[in-house]
Amino acid sequence: MNETNSSPPIKTILLKDDGRIPNNPHLPLLLYRGALQLPDRDPAALCERIFAANRWGSSWRNGIYSFHHYHSTAHEVLAIACGSARVHFGGESGPKIDVQPGDVVVIPAGVGHKKLGASRDLLVVGAYPRGQSWDLCRGTPDERPWALENISRVPLPTTDPIYGKQGPLTIHWSL
Repeated sequence: MNETNSSPPIKTILLKDDGRIPNNPHLPLLLYRGALQLPDRDPAALCERIFAANRWGSSWRNGIYSFHHYHSTAHEVLAIACGSARVHFGGESGPKIDVQPGDVVVIPAGVGHKKLGASRDLLVVGAYPRGQSWDLCRGTPDERPWALENISRVPLPTTDPIYGKQGPLTIHWSL
């Protein structure tokens, strides 16, 4: 079985600072619809294996927080392994996107995300570029100065978490 779809529809969304959630002024959120062909048995293991092969690590299995948050020290990838969810990106004025199994979202450092609702069986697998460790920011005024500084220093990943060195991330996230 081919584990990835070779040409998934890719949507790029550049989100502006909303005053609370800084988002990322240079890097768009990347949404890969149907990027993964998931097996019936342990689809999360496939996600973890693909991330690891493409140098994205510190993977985890869970859901998505139900409050606006972002990471100022790392980019993040989310793969929907099971179930479905509605996710709000970029803060209060940002888009609300429905995701389902096989969808992958690559979230640049600084971009807010929040689960609005989900099916009972939602399982998300997340990871970060190798060498990056995440923090948890909620968009409070006191964290903003250091968070903005952190976001500006987060290095670009060397590979796309799904497609490796020649993946869409390497094209859409070039500075």
